[in-house]
Amino acid sequence: MAYPSVRDWLFSAKTFAAAMIALYIGLALELPRPYWAMATVYIVSNPFVGATRSKALYRALGTALGAAGAVLIVPPFVESPFLFSTIVGLWTGTMLYVSLNDRTARSYVCLLAGYTLPLIALPAVTNPTTVFDLAITRTEEILVGIVVASIVGSVVFPSRLAPTLIERTDAWFRDAAFYASETLSGHIAGATISASRQRLAATVNGLEFLLSQLTYDHTRPDIVRRARALQGRMQIFLPLISSMADPLIELIRQRGAHSPEVEALLADVAKWIKAPALEAKYADEPDHEAEALRARVDALRPSAQALASWDGALLSNALWRLGQVIDVWRDIRCLRASIVHETVLWRPHFRHWRLGGTERFFDYGMMLFSTASAVGAVIVACALWITSGWNDGAAAVTLAAVSCCFFAALDDPAPSVFKFFLATCASVVLAGLYVFVVLPHVHDFAMLVLIFSGPFLIIGTLIPSPQFTLVTLLTAVNTATFISIQSAYEADFFVFINSNLAGVAGLLFAFIWTRITRPFGAELAAGRLTRSAWADVVVSASTAAIEDQRNLYSRMLDRLMQLLPRHAASDSHRHPSIESFRDFRVALNALDLRRTRRKLTHDLQGSIDDVLVGVRQYFEQCIARRERQPVPAALIETIDAAVAQVTTRNIAQTQGGTQQGQEGQAAEQGSAPAPAATSGERWLRETLHALVGMRLSLFPPHPAPGSNPPPQPETAA
Repeated sequence: MAYPSVRDWLFSAKTFAAAMIALYIGLALELPRPYWAMATVYIVSNPFVGATRSKALYRALGTALGAAGAVLIVPPFVESPFLFSTIVGLWTGTMLYVSLNDRTARSYVCLLAGYTLPLIALPAVTNPTTVFDLAITRTEEILVGIVVASIVGSVVFPSRLAPTLIERTDAWFRDAAFYASETLSGHIAGATISASRQRLAATVNGLEFLLSQLTYDHTRPDIVRRARALQGRMQIFLPLISSMADPLIELIRQRGAHSPEVEALLADVAKWIKAPALEAKYADEPDHEAEALRARVDALRPSAQALASWDGALLSNALWRLGQVIDVWRDIRCLRASIVHETVLWRPHFRHWRLGGTERFFDYGMMLFSTASAVGAVIVACALWITSGWNDGAAAVTLAAVSCCFFAALDDPAPSVFKFFLATCASVVLAGLYVFVVLPHVHDFAMLVLIFSGPFLIIGTLIPSPQFTLVTLLTAVNTATFISIQSAYEADFFVFINSNLAGVAGLLFAFIWTRITRPFGAELAAGRLTRSAWADVVVSASTAAIEDQRNLYSRMLDRLMQLLPRHAASDSHRHPSIESFRDFRVALNALDLRRTRRKLTHDLQGSIDDVLVGVRQYFEQCIARRERQPVPAALIETIDAAVAQVTTRNIAQTQGGTQQGQEGQAAEQGSAPAPAATSGERWLRETLHALVGMRLSLFPPHPAPGSNPPPQPETAA
């Protein structure tokens, strides 16, 4: 068991001090519920200044928005209870849906507005004339907690987010170095490798939310830009490694082993990648080792004549991808160095015409379903409250709404809702001990602080730990709320039990409701993401114009990063996570073929069109049957024929000294062609790379017995 660190104790002490200051101010101002100021401190506090400031700002905005909504809807609809319940549910659902469309810290505004309205509106149902006063005082109480938490967090030993960013990227570096070295050794499957792949994707996904808080941490704008560039290249690294793996493995399968030159190159690249990130050069200093490795990659590139063999085509594809991997890893190391040392200069080495897209993938169907579940929970809970006539039943509805909103983004929210339920039960017990055993003996604020210090300081040390964050945070917030500290001691056992058990009952209802309405778990989400990926493959292989290929690429990559963590670790080389990489590569190779075909002769264009039609029809079939189908033998034969035709044309062009296609700027693919290559040869080689990548993605190495043999391109006469 890992004990709390000094930093954890410091965070706990700061948060407790801020909570006591907020409670004292609330009591001094004679606010109706000063304990909400105390609870708010625990809600918004974070070990890092930027996270605390952003959450504080967005909580203030969300509270004001929810309070305004309560003031607007209570007076005109309170006389129609069921209509009122529906409007409250729709408000909560609308705000929740908007928040799910934003993965940054800004989403907290709408999320909080969604469940703040029922927190204010429902208790005012019995006396609607007080709703305005209730909204104002609730906002004041929360603002007191927000201001105090922000000031204490910024003044007392502030912790910055930038070091945490480096810590997380260093953990990613270790996983990435292991994953890359295994791939360079020809291993792509295994439980350890699969788990590493999932951690890499999860780390990249988590950085998106962290980066949205950097601007509140007094981080320089150029450092924020570099951090975003770092996350983008970390995201690209996994698919590149995957693209390199298949030709390397297929080469071993064909030859039995790599040539000594290739073997030495792969070993040196693996050694360079595994070098600690701390040894990376400053961003404005050249990395001579990377440049030497890049030169060796270019020197080993097969000639046009060598491409006539399947081995030559595989080697060319593998070296092209290896060059991209070197460039991306070099950029990642340089970006990390530029963030750590705050250097000004940074020049990217990996350049690609697809980079620069900003679109993200959202499964709007699942988002609507999650929202509908939350709306239904609020409406049904309200109906049960109204029909039962339970005076304190509003607390049940509000906590049901809070829990459903909190965990709506999860594939399986029921376990988290149950943890919420358990934490609330523990809070009721702890609050009861305070209210009826301890507080009767407290006569001044100093003694109150003393008796709160023990449990709250211990609970606070566990909040920064991810495995304890949910339970401990909820325990601290609920305990502060259930104790209901006022300026004068008042305690009624039956009132305490009735009001607090209502919240427990609401959470139990929310657990049962989510278990019934959302029993699917990650399997449903993974299936929908996979079929959506197939739909984008169809788009990529079609003749329809694509408005912005950079955004299409960005959306497909983002979806891939969402899909990987949803797959369990496995030792199968046909595992869904590996298949997802291959679907992604099929789409990218189809886009490359659409781009290069315009530079080819009419007969080659016809062969490329046949390949694209076959790919499109295959994935349309997968979508129609809602599961992955065996790749048709005819499609493999079509790709093999196109490979043979392209290599034959390339050899003939090289021997004849002709140039095919237009002269112009070749789009940079992260692997610079040899200086002597003509424009026509470059287009043919890029077309060959796309075709080989397409075949390996559809028909990966280690095929089952009886499957199609690898293509054998015709040699030039």
